[in-house]
Amino acid sequence: MDEDTGEQGLGRREREILALERRGFFGPGAKERAIREELDLAPVRYYQLLNALLDDARALAHDPVTVNRLRRVRETRRGER
Repeated sequence: MDEDTGEQGLGRREREILALERRGFFGPGAKERAIREELDLAPVRYYQLLNALLDDARALAHDPVTVNRLRRVRETRRGER
């Protein structure tokens, strides 16, 4: 098994994205700053990866509470368009 792959098969970066989504952020730009500094990603790329991750069964198995919460948010926003 690859050392960057967890027991559910998620890579290190995927697990870090889910961990960042579990956190709360206060103040304007705090989350985007954390994305850049901690993950070395542009926010646009981060959200692309996160959106793909929400459709991944491995992510659901790894962190069902966070993934289901984010899926509900995504569906609500799609319904508003």
